[in-house]
Amino acid sequence: MVTINRVADLDALISTAALKFIDVVAAAQSPGGGVHGDGVARVVLTGGGAGIGLLKELQRLDRAADEQGEDFPALRIDWERIHVFFGDERNVPVTDADSNEGQAREALLDHVGIPNRHIHGFDLGAISMSSAAQAYEEELREFAPQGFDIHLLGMGGEGHINSLFPHTDAVREQEDIVVAVHDSPKPPAERLTLTLRAIAKSQRVWLLVAGEEKAEAASHVAAGANPEEWPAAGAHGIEETILFLAENAASQLRD
Repeated sequence: MVTINRVADLDALISTAALKFIDVVAAAQSPGGGVHGDGVARVVLTGGGAGIGLLKELQRLDRAADEQGEDFPALRIDWERIHVFFGDERNVPVTDADSNEGQAREALLDHVGIPNRHIHGFDLGAISMSSAAQAYEEELREFAPQGFDIHLLGMGGEGHINSLFPHTDAVREQEDIVVAVHDSPKPPAERLTLTLRAIAKSQRVWLLVAGEEKAEAASHVAAGANPEEWPAAGAHGIEETILFLAENAASQLRD
């Protein structure tokens, strides 16, 4: 079941989700915490305006904590005890403006003390797409065998999440947790993506949705529509599934 957290606008969505993100990660980093019970949080990041905005807000909060030192009144993330993964990636170098990893590094990861070995990118370019998908699946099995503490998701106006688009083989995939996409309707055409099966290994799935053009898709997610038609409706966490929804994307919700 999807829990809807309605907020005024994109800024409120980012602020609300960022504070909750810190709370959940800090709890996972307590002794014996997290989905693996090792005090290490495992999170999946997303791109898009809301996803990157959230990362920028996390960097702002982390910088504020550094400036206040021991007087900082709130919880903090221990960046040495977190592993970061990505829901999808375009077949471009990390230095390309379209790279989700590149955007995440610029917004947050290059500015906090996370070990580079804890940033699990897709490393596209050196090997074939199919080989890269297999390699990332093996990396997930090594570093997140029990799944994720949080999986962040943006959503397109047609309901796509990660690179799972309506009526595609990728959204229908039920065996693999990572697949190559060669014909994405949204350029660039070549991508790697986590599947709905991979998302289902997450304790918490959070959809970050703002914009009038996403109102119809949001209503279908809330109603539990067919994921083949509205992929975001197939994203469910083990413990919780939250749709963080700005008011401009909530106009078609049923009462």
